[in-house]
Amino acid sequence: MIKTKNKTDKWIKLICGASNEDIVAIEDLCAIYTAAGVDYIDVAAEESIVHAAKKGIKWAQKVFKNSPGLMISISDGNDIHFRKAKFDPLKCPPNCPRPCTKVCPTFAIDNSGIKKSKCYGCGRCLNSCPLNLISEYEYNLSKDNLASTLKKIEPDAVEIHTEINRLDSFTKVASILKNSGIKLDKISVSCGLNQTFEKSRKPEYLLKALWERYEILNELNIPLIWQLDGRPMSGDLAPTTSRAAVKLFEKIGSDLPPGLVQLAGGTNAKTHKFLKSDNLPDGIAFGSAARKIMQPLIEFAHKNNKRLYEYPEIMALAIKKAQKFLKPWKSS
Repeated sequence: MIKTKNKTDKWIKLICGASNEDIVAIEDLCAIYTAAGVDYIDVAAEESIVHAAKKGIKWAQKVFKNSPGLMISISDGNDIHFRKAKFDPLKCPPNCPRPCTKVCPTFAIDNSGIKKSKCYGCGRCLNSCPLNLISEYEYNLSKDNLASTLKKIEPDAVEIHTEINRLDSFTKVASILKNSGIKLDKISVSCGLNQTFEKSRKPEYLLKALWERYEILNELNIPLIWQLDGRPMSGDLAPTTSRAAVKLFEKIGSDLPPGLVQLAGGTNAKTHKFLKSDNLPDGIAFGSAARKIMQPLIEFAHKNNKRLYEYPEIMALAIKKAQKFLKPWKSS
């Protein structure tokens, strides 16, 4: 169960990444942000990853008494959130300055290439290579047997990644959820604008698509979250990326179907400043920005074959950094 929130608190979700398999980092991230007070933690739909997330949450619960729900990301088709990057290091020239290593937020890139487990497909490296040697590939852990995955993991909530033109496949996913027998606290729907087709770039078509999905999900009688992805998986961590999510919210936020409204896709520490105080969403989801500020601390612990929470002083620093990061959304 989620702890009782203050009336002014905003819903906060940590996004660990739909294709993120870095188990040790996920455990630490879940411990840190559980302690800092997030409401849900979103992870890839795989048993070992969920187990790691639960271990981190359990550690924090003993000390801080916070109890975030566990959400898994699933998709109704090919989606930008379900990918990884790759390249052949043998093709890299010896004198390359390796800008890819500098932009990777998870330190997944070295002379041997990209560590598959540490890459969560943020996309920052894709355009950094001067020789265009880096490419992406689909990596969807829940694609083959969603019904079986749900029964094995028994998540508290799911997030369905969809696109405007994929109503039939979305209907099939909703049917699997309905027939799974799993009791869900929430269903989140993520549908971004920067997709392939022209209609997918227009807010009015997005709004229509979300209402269509509301009609499909309404019969499940499960509370819904509408995630507005301003710039999904752009790889850009600049403060101004916040504007896309805020503009999308201001454009269609008041016309969305019943449910919580959550900003994502480029959200960071500056997002709150771009919003009007009299027009705030119900909450926010943080992915790359939340993970990046913790990664150096996590890497330090992992190089010594330890979890970050095995270093009490450094863990306390990490939690303090997380609390500062989330503070604008607490008592907004």
